[in-house]
Amino acid sequence: MTPFYLKAPCKDYLWGGDRLRAYGKQSDAAVIAESWELSCHPDGESVIASGAYAGMTLTAFLAQHPEALGENCRRFDRFPVLIKMIDADKDLSVQVHPDDAYALAHEGELGKTEMWYVIDAAPGAELIYGFAHEVTQEAFRHAIETNTLGDIVRHVPVQKGDVFFIPSGTLHAIGKGLLIAEVQENSNTTYRVYDYGRVGKDGRPRELHVEKALAVTHLTPTEPRALLSPSTLPLTNTRYQLLADCAYFTAMRFDVLRHFSLTPSTASFGHILVTEGEGTLTSEGETFPLRPGTSLFLPAGTAPAEVFSEAGCTLLMTQIGP
Repeated sequence: MTPFYLKAPCKDYLWGGDRLRAYGKQSDAAVIAESWELSCHPDGESVIASGAYAGMTLTAFLAQHPEALGENCRRFDRFPVLIKMIDADKDLSVQVHPDDAYALAHEGELGKTEMWYVIDAAPGAELIYGFAHEVTQEAFRHAIETNTLGDIVRHVPVQKGDVFFIPSGTLHAIGKGLLIAEVQENSNTTYRVYDYGRVGKDGRPRELHVEKALAVTHLTPTEPRALLSPSTLPLTNTRYQLLADCAYFTAMRFDVLRHFSLTPSTASFGHILVTEGEGTLTSEGETFPLRPGTSLFLPAGTAPAEVFSEAGCTLLMTQIGP
């Protein structure tokens, strides 16, 4: 099988902006908050945008060709990941995601562990990551009820290129001015605990999920997972960095200058999201132009590919580990 492009469904959540249009995302809505670059979730499915299967949803394609997933996906009873681009023109709600056991019992789907790669950050941008110090459940509830949650959470300054690993149960919020690539479990379950008093499209305050959040939130501060230092691939000018490696996904960053050979895994599909720069990928006689926002699916067992970029480009590669 050869690689193919994916077209992302887009979401017009009220905090979204307009930057994703510059990454090739299309929507009739006034804002594009999220584009779901790799998704088999019923709330928004990726559509194949090139090759023999163009126009088919990724879900339908994988139902016909489960071998394209690779051996490592057999331990999951559903497609394991969801990859997004997120444009936060305004602050997102302070929220938390449950783990698999709680989510399956209460929501009928997986929980959510995720990773953020910061594509761009406005000056002074920040995010919320857990608590500044250990708190009790009673103190957490009191802060929610008295609108003082901002006093006990950890505010983290953010710069372009930063990476954050967010295990399920970690209280968090993406701040305004951030453009993020998110790799996460295949879930759309979110428990909001604070939303700045905003109202939804129906004119009513957006729903909060305080009791569920209290049940799943870790009250002890946690640190983002430490990253390995970047290394240069042998015989190339391409720099490689492992961003996250967990039970649900493995995410890597490649900074390509000129050329390197990419050998897709027979054990897992691969997904490439281009975050910066331009280039090409050639596989089995086909050439795929790469530009910011390109979403490319590599079925398991795809022939080795050659990536070229004279001026340099940055690729995020996601696979499923053993």
